[in-house]
Amino acid sequence: MDIDWAALGSVFGVGLVTTVALVGLFTLGLVGLSRQERASARGGSAPLARTGAYACFALCAAAVAYGIHLIVV
Repeated sequence: MDIDWAALGSVFGVGLVTTVALVGLFTLGLVGLSRQERASARGGSAPLARTGAYACFALCAAAVAYGIHLIVV
């Protein structure tokens, strides 16, 4: 049995980078919602923060859906 270490390392690297990117994107979404809530508490509004947060969450959902698509097809 031969193990293709280069392919294994490539899969590990892509998985690691993708995981870090998705967690970072989700964190940006949470920060955007936090800033929107903070602005609401002060009597203002932060539509850009809310829109950015929703965009981050949509990108996370799209990445997860693409991953599921890759697994299924």
